[in-house]
Amino acid sequence: MSLTSNIEHGIHVNLQQIIQQLIQVFLVGLTIGMTRTVLPGLAESEFGLAAQAFMSLALFVLIFGLVKAIMNLLAGHLSDRFGRRRLLIAGWLLAIPVPLLIFYAQSWAWILWAMVFLGLNQGLCWSMSLNSKLDLAKASQKGLINGFNEFSGYAAVGIAGWITAYLAEQYGAREALLGFGLVVIGLGLFLALWKVIDTHPWSKLHQEVHREALAAKGETVSNEPVSLKSMMIYATFKQKELMALNQAGLVEKFIDALVWVFMPVFLMSQAQTLIQASAIIAIYGVVWGASQLITGPLSDKWGRRGLIVGGFWLCGISSLLFVWVESVWAWSLLAAVMGFGMAMLYPTLGAAVADVSEPKWRASILGIYRFWRDFGYAAGALLMGVLAFYTESVVWPFYFVGVMMLLSGLWVQLALKPYKA
Repeated sequence: MSLTSNIEHGIHVNLQQIIQQLIQVFLVGLTIGMTRTVLPGLAESEFGLAAQAFMSLALFVLIFGLVKAIMNLLAGHLSDRFGRRRLLIAGWLLAIPVPLLIFYAQSWAWILWAMVFLGLNQGLCWSMSLNSKLDLAKASQKGLINGFNEFSGYAAVGIAGWITAYLAEQYGAREALLGFGLVVIGLGLFLALWKVIDTHPWSKLHQEVHREALAAKGETVSNEPVSLKSMMIYATFKQKELMALNQAGLVEKFIDALVWVFMPVFLMSQAQTLIQASAIIAIYGVVWGASQLITGPLSDKWGRRGLIVGGFWLCGISSLLFVWVESVWAWSLLAAVMGFGMAMLYPTLGAAVADVSEPKWRASILGIYRFWRDFGYAAGALLMGVLAFYTESVVWPFYFVGVMMLLSGLWVQLALKPYKA
């Protein structure tokens, strides 16, 4: 009898565990969301970074992106070997130093170390939660699962940014991040230990179904081990669709780096308070998160390419227009449009990568995609920091990101097949 004969795929049959995994990614989103708006504010008020110190501001996102990208690459491969739950627990343990380092920070270097641990946490916990839900769901539910996952995570990012900004005004920035962070991390670790199960058996069942489908067509699946290096080369340089999806993942993080680093600085330079700026930025996160409940399932029905390309172009246009308007309602509207564009492209990119990945190696291929995607934090922060430094303006990063999003969407339009799940 097969070891997977007593389990089955599907959201309904595995609903209890999928809810646990959604709670996990919500808590992971709260963990990163608490650093939005408040940390850029701390840079000047607590550590003496001038408002024009663009490279120093960008550096903490650059370090976060590098660490998270590397962890995504390793986590996907390791989870195929050792299971999802162990890495999830490890990710929460690695998050514990983040609020402590921020609270006791004596210099900006302490904040950079906090970003190292935050990158480790996000790379492990977010990846494992998504992989687990994909394991549990049916193959035809990948878009829906990605939509639920990103809704839960990025709605939490927006909510946490606003809550911590409010708490910072009431109790102080360091105290707000310490209390909020320890509560969220403690709850995440507790639930990972007591409520989450390992979903590797469901992943093996996906591979059995895939093997049987190929056998019915007279094809076979190779059982020879495939190295991470060879998969990296294949996904990055050889497979046309994965090349387009990987570059798209990298470029779309330029938007999030822009929102994280430069949007708070720009809005506060326009006489907005920390709470007002965080409220506008929260609109971006909440619309992004909530809209994915619609766009994720739609990609299963309508196909991936149109949603991805349309999302890139919406984000590009809203980024270009953001620095041209001068009112709260206009910034709020463009933040919402930007969030909806991200909702169109973000879960759909992950589902599209899963579409062209063999189930046996799907977590590793997704890990490679997430490596390039989150490397976009580092590349985007560096390029925008250099651009802002040499132009002495926070405006030019918005133009740069807008153009890059338009061009990246065009690449996907030309390279990706109009696939339907």
